[in-house]
Amino acid sequence: MTDHSNSAKPWGGRFTESTDAFVEAFTASVGFDRRLYRYDIQGSRAHARMLAKVAVISDDECAAILDGLDRIEASIEQGDFEWSVSLEDVHMNIEARLTALIGEAGKKLHTGRSRNDQVATDMRLYLRDRIDDACRELRRLQQGLLELAEREADTLLPGFTHLQVAMPVTFGHHMLAWFENLQRDHQRLLDCRKRVNVMPLGAAALAGTSFPIDRHYTAELLDFEAPAENSLDAVSDRDFAIEFCAAAALILTHLSRFSEELILWASAQFDFIDLPDRFCTGSSIMPQKKNPDVPELVRGKTGRVAGHLLGLLMLMKGQPLAYNKDNQEDKEPLFDTVDTLLDCLRAFADMVPALQCKSDNMRRAAASGYSTATDLADYLVRKGMAFRDAHEVVGRAVRLGIDSGRDLSEMSLPELQDLAAIIEDDVFEVLTLEGSVAARDHFGGTAPAQVRAAIARARERMED
Repeated sequence: MTDHSNSAKPWGGRFTESTDAFVEAFTASVGFDRRLYRYDIQGSRAHARMLAKVAVISDDECAAILDGLDRIEASIEQGDFEWSVSLEDVHMNIEARLTALIGEAGKKLHTGRSRNDQVATDMRLYLRDRIDDACRELRRLQQGLLELAEREADTLLPGFTHLQVAMPVTFGHHMLAWFENLQRDHQRLLDCRKRVNVMPLGAAALAGTSFPIDRHYTAELLDFEAPAENSLDAVSDRDFAIEFCAAAALILTHLSRFSEELILWASAQFDFIDLPDRFCTGSSIMPQKKNPDVPELVRGKTGRVAGHLLGLLMLMKGQPLAYNKDNQEDKEPLFDTVDTLLDCLRAFADMVPALQCKSDNMRRAAASGYSTATDLADYLVRKGMAFRDAHEVVGRAVRLGIDSGRDLSEMSLPELQDLAAIIEDDVFEVLTLEGSVAARDHFGGTAPAQVRAAIARARERMED
């Protein structure tokens, strides 16, 4: 029968009574930190090899430890490992099982380390892999955006400010704006990964260890860039997790804004796009409904991740050095942030390339709202009029259009010349939607030729 008294706990020698059953459950983390098992075992393998290298344990003991860890990992992955709340966390569950399997050598594995540096190492190994997963999903989404932008490089769309029609753009140009958002997000993740990829192992509880450990060798085995410079810092801060959550919150903020556009564009009032049925649901009472559930959920989950970021900041703000039990609360928000981010990125990466544009509806919307008014002002400036005077003239032209229910392109030349005598019949070339977007033929502009050039540059940047 398993001994659940304090004598069975790694710290039990100091205590004279058993832990209260409620406190034992309240303080345990194994219910959620067991997902770190693979990284805990990975770190233990490296630690055992290092201990053998510096002759703290024998080669035979190291071999027994490695064999035992392999058997434990297989047992966990097969689903027949027995997790115990009384053993508190993933680390002690694995260590206790290792000792049960191989005997005295299992007790020697923890030489020269603490659960403080062990969990910090596990989290960094875990987060390093999840950053790599997120970067792959980001790239897949960016590829989808480029495919969509290329397909719709000539498709006219009203550009908005204040959700009012501003100037015509192309749908391809609009998609490239989201590509740039995600490009910065990708760079932030890679930058965050550099600070994640530092090894705490060897810091022990807070002050290092008196054993002759080789931390650089352990870091090499675990593919860390380097061991952490300061033992106190290595075990006590969770800024790497906070930084990741900040990057994740920014990614989801971008996806939330994109979601808002998709939701609007898919509505009957806009009717700019069609979302594939597989990304939508219907109504239990209204048979005509096709609800954009995926973008709505992404928009909703953004608040959840922003909340996790704030929670982690509050978790750390009052802690003195070094490790405190508060830090047990870092894992659930981090794990949920990772899961939410990866799910949202996957949903968008699957959905975006499948969007269908309703180009006729987009064009009609771009033709309304006097979207070429700025083009008329630019025309007058090129004819020699000061921009502020041109602005006034065009404002009066728009007023005339509103009063008569016509677009600028529908006005006659004499009507326009009444507003400004310098206007000639070439004015109608700039009042067309096609003429307007084609005129923005510069780096970063919305002209279709520039959109295609930007797509080519984007693909090169993704290969760097």
